Amino acid sequence: MHFIRKNRLLNIIPRIYLASTYFSRRILNLLKWLVVSKEDTNLTYDLTELNLKYIAAAISHLTAVDEKIIRKYFLELLTDKSLQNFVKNKIHASEFKSISDENVKFGRRIAWYAIVRAAKPKVIVESGVDKGLGSVVLCSALLKNKAEGFEGRYFGTEIVPEYGFLLRSPYSKVGEILFGDSITTLKKFKKKINIFINDSDHSTSYEYLEYLAIEKLLTDNSLILGDNSHVSDSLWRFSQKSKREFIFLPEWPKDHWYPGAGVGISFSSNKS
Repeated sequence: MHFIRKNRLLNIIPRIYLASTYFSRRILNLLKWLVVSKEDTNLTYDLTELNLKYIAAAISHLTAVDEKIIRKYFLELLTDKSLQNFVKNKIHASEFKSISDENVKFGRRIAWYAIVRAAKPKVIVESGVDKGLGSVVLCSALLKNKAEGFEGRYFGTEIVPEYGFLLRSPYSKVGEILFGDSITTLKKFKKKINIFINDSDHSTSYEYLEYLAIEKLLTDNSLILGDNSHVSDSLWRFSQKSKREFIFLPEWPKDHWYPGAGVGISFSSNKS
């Protein structure tokens, strides 16, 4: 082995093997995905157990809620058969069933859910709804909060009239979609925003303009979640400009070819 490592040409073989160990499982997952999945955008998947542990620890630190309670919120969402059946049935009856998987998996949205359960926000705004999976996840958390005595309301912005079809009763009891250009909608929005989630046009310039549009609606306790922070520094730059803290929680998909995105979080160090 020592001889091989000293020989530049011969050492190519073990180096190729080393590199292939990082890609072979992903390639197998890709082949499996091509057969069993119908998705072509907004991919869904479970997260690894290690990833869930790390995310729970970060959310616990961020919200000052015990880590065990955060993990309880994770389990609450993952075992919510009523929500899963609701999503599955709505997708099956929609025009999007040919490009959507009916097995409901939440990915990084599990972090959104736990943050809402822990922070008990009065107003959530999500820009970019698509089918509305994030919408019903967030509204499900609000309904759980309401049952505990904490009222909250969800507002989604969406430019495509056909999108957001998942947001129906009972989840629409605490949420609604505002159709039109997101930045125009946000500039007209009057309520203080406790949690803002950017998930619309993923150009860095448009994303940054959304943050500027809501800046005056933020409080010291407001949280901004960036769904594009794995490839965009817009939320980090906005945090620097507005003297807010920034952290990034990567997601590690379980048994999937996609390497994962993550959740950028901007928050004030002056929380009351």
